[in-house]
Amino acid sequence: MVRIALDPTPYNDSVHLLDFPDLVARLGYEYLQLTPSPDFGRHFHHPKMDSALIAQLKKRARDAGVTITSLLPVQRFGGPEPHQVDAAVFNTTRYIEIAAELEAPIVNTEFSGRPEREEDSEVAFYRAMERLIPVLEREGVTMNFDPHPDDFVEDGLEAWRIIRGLNTDRVGFVYVAAHTFHYGDRATSLIPQLGNRLGAVYAADTFDHTRSNALRYITNPPGNAVRVHQHLAIGDGDVDWIELFTALRDSGYLERDDALIVSNVFAEDERADEISRFQLAKLRELAGVV
Repeated sequence: MVRIALDPTPYNDSVHLLDFPDLVARLGYEYLQLTPSPDFGRHFHHPKMDSALIAQLKKRARDAGVTITSLLPVQRFGGPEPHQVDAAVFNTTRYIEIAAELEAPIVNTEFSGRPEREEDSEVAFYRAMERLIPVLEREGVTMNFDPHPDDFVEDGLEAWRIIRGLNTDRVGFVYVAAHTFHYGDRATSLIPQLGNRLGAVYAADTFDHTRSNALRYITNPPGNAVRVHQHLAIGDGDVDWIELFTALRDSGYLERDDALIVSNVFAEDERADEISRFQLAKLRELAGVV
């Protein structure tokens, strides 16, 4: 059964963490992914939830008929500096414990690190995971990584190779549609390789920055080391959604009991309710969910 969850980032400035379950239920969703917010935890910081707040959130979710599927903390697993890796391990250990306490045993995240220091960052990542995999095993939690634009690894296939090198089924891959063109636009060849290590799919659209002689976006001076992408509503960009969902269907992902698709449109906060409802309807259509 495909679970379609909402990323509530557009509501961070107006809705308290405890009100997220009521919000997603009002928008028609049954599932919620917790993402960086002041009362959950900010990027690269220690989580701000204690056991009392966790218990309150679990009760609010039960009362709203909403299941918290997963957590998304962002930490510097790829360093590359040792103190950054230490902080990532320290902070993430607590996030993993929170995921277990929330009975939401999935942590989706990013590699981080620096592309200009790819070798140092890869070593930092493996050292961080050497310390975190035992925590994942102890808590019964799975962690999935997205090679985010400007991480030390951005190509989807190379990211999968790095994950595979960990030699554990406690770590998998997040396929983010809005990052497709930074991955190498390889959904049809990459998704079959991921198999049951595909842990989540994020649904938002983006423009293909490689089109028009790589002049789709212009920054000055030319050659700036920038990464540009969007998180638009489905259909507002260049992602081939039929191709993506065909690959997901052919791989068996859409038939899995643990299949997770997260709507994460960030570009239109002023229409967040409308866009969230549109995304849910469109994802149900694409996934064949009645």
